Amino acid sequence: MRSLAAAAARPLFSDLPSRLRSWLPPSSSFKAFSSASSSSDSDLRNQSRGGLPRFFSDDLPSRKGGMVRVQGSEFWHMAKVLRLKAEDRVELFNGKGGLVEGCIQSIDKTGVDFVAQEDQKVILPQGIQWQVFAAFGTLKGGRADWLIEKCTELGASSVTPLLTERSSIISDNRVDRLERVSFAAAKQCQRLHQMIISPPIKFNTLLDHISKSKLCLVATAEATPLLNAVQSSAKESSGLLIVGPEGDFTKKEVEMMLEAGGTAVGLGPHRLRVETATIALLATLVMWSDSQETD
Repeated sequence: MRSLAAAAARPLFSDLPSRLRSWLPPSSSFKAFSSASSSSDSDLRNQSRGGLPRFFSDDLPSRKGGMVRVQGSEFWHMAKVLRLKAEDRVELFNGKGGLVEGCIQSIDKTGVDFVAQEDQKVILPQGIQWQVFAAFGTLKGGRADWLIEKCTELGASSVTPLLTERSSIISDNRVDRLERVSFAAAKQCQRLHQMIISPPIKFNTLLDHISKSKLCLVATAEATPLLNAVQSSAKESSGLLIVGPEGDFTKKEVEMMLEAGGTAVGLGPHRLRVETATIALLATLVMWSDSQETD
């Protein structure tokens, strides 16, 4: 049995591939998310360091002392679920990068009056804005919900249901539900920019998006490994990630996407479910793009 001292001396992440380890900062730089943080600009950009309860509001006070009224489901969450009271401190965000800290001035039967204790902050999106196109219309049993939830947590800019030969329909009711899932996930992970769930598009429309993008990665079987492909990619402000349906894209569809300007990338030797492939692709590229920001 290896001694505890020997185990402690083992470098953090030593089992990871060398290419992936090169993306990670030194282990001493890692801090627990629960640790206290300052109000510096870098903390604001992280978006996930807030210690106050955070609620959504379309309207935010722009200046200290301004007031807005919060009603509907957010009021219910404040007053009935968390049982917040007058003078409790909270934050409001608008899903567009706006954030303001303040307190509850008063509560009645229909809403909460919120007063700002500082000027509104507006935080711009950071890093590459990944737009996900995934053929998940046939997923059942909560698998599409999971895909949307994790895309939201990982910071995808948008998710668009993709209609292909093997996944040709998704109901409007389902899209409405996925928007609610994304909203709840955005609050939970404290992202300030709401992920957009776009209306479903047909394959020919996707080809137009590909032809206009400078960075487009198509997950498909037996393609160049993802890490090899991205190392030669130019740094761009946005990119497209495309994942096919159960059973993958047809050969003709792959050929058409590559002709339009897409780059085929592989995600390993095994057959992956749509949601697994989507999150594996997105998570890897979020790490890669973050590493580009620190270069």
